[in-house]
Amino acid sequence: MSSESSPPARLNLPFTGIVTFVRAPVCTDLRQLDADIAILGIPTDEGTPWLPGSRMAPRAIREMSVRFASFGADGYAWYDRDEDRRFLDYESGHRRIVDCGDVDIIFTNVEQTFRNATSAVHAILETGAMPVLLGGDHAIAYPVVRAYAEPLDVIRFDAHMDYLPFLHGVAFSNSHAIRLISELPHVGRIIQVGIRSLRNHQSDISDSLARGNDVVTVKQLRARGMQAVLGQLDEGRKVYVSIDIDVLDMPLVPGCQSAEVGGLSYDELKDALAHIATHHEVVGFDLVEVNPLLDVASGNTSLLAAQLILEFLGRIADNPAWRARHRRG
Repeated sequence: MSSESSPPARLNLPFTGIVTFVRAPVCTDLRQLDADIAILGIPTDEGTPWLPGSRMAPRAIREMSVRFASFGADGYAWYDRDEDRRFLDYESGHRRIVDCGDVDIIFTNVEQTFRNATSAVHAILETGAMPVLLGGDHAIAYPVVRAYAEPLDVIRFDAHMDYLPFLHGVAFSNSHAIRLISELPHVGRIIQVGIRSLRNHQSDISDSLARGNDVVTVKQLRARGMQAVLGQLDEGRKVYVSIDIDVLDMPLVPGCQSAEVGGLSYDELKDALAHIATHHEVVGFDLVEVNPLLDVASGNTSLLAAQLILEFLGRIADNPAWRARHRRG
């Protein structure tokens, strides 16, 4: 090789380098954020009544996400052979996904942690970027949705209702998130998809239905069809999506303390998210309840979570309205 040859680009194998979500650039000063999509971790699991460990998920998901960040021009863009289409080319080539690090967690002070989360999400929204939240347990959905001012609907995928009444002064657990969100004045319809646990109380389901929410079990979803369930929402309404990894069937998510049998397949969840991204303006989403301390040694649950986030982002960014808003025609 000639001594005048330019040095080759770094190979950037997954086990090298500083870890960010899909090797995206970092911006921890949200006042300086210039991005279309902002990744933000909320690593708290103080709301779980069972096994802790989901506080470690943002770090683990980031670590697994670098496996989808190829070297060279592709970055984290990807090609779908079934559809013969590419996704996230623009975002990868123009560095439009930015990793904003993590919310500051004040251990034993959940209310301050929640205030920090709301403040950070609000700051991201002020820049015009869409926040993508890495939990943590499902309690984090409430301070996130609280940060929005505009009217929106909520679609959540979960095995559990998370509609527990406020007993013994407990209000901020992962079993209260949707009851809290339902009380926010800017939140309209809530669709709860994947409900199936024997630990769901009849009274919680009744309370959710009385508010006007739809509670859809896995069996009902398959009988009614995804389009009928998700088609209840006005396409003009903005949508926030909350994804509890336990909506998937138990064998798919060994690293989840709340996993249940009889859940969705990966393709069912992926197709549902694609439908939402195609027909609605998604203004943010979270993925919660991955527990790396319980996972298999290969980190399959964290890897699955990273892939799901990337595939959902590809569909969101492929929406013509999204492309128009971000000046791509």
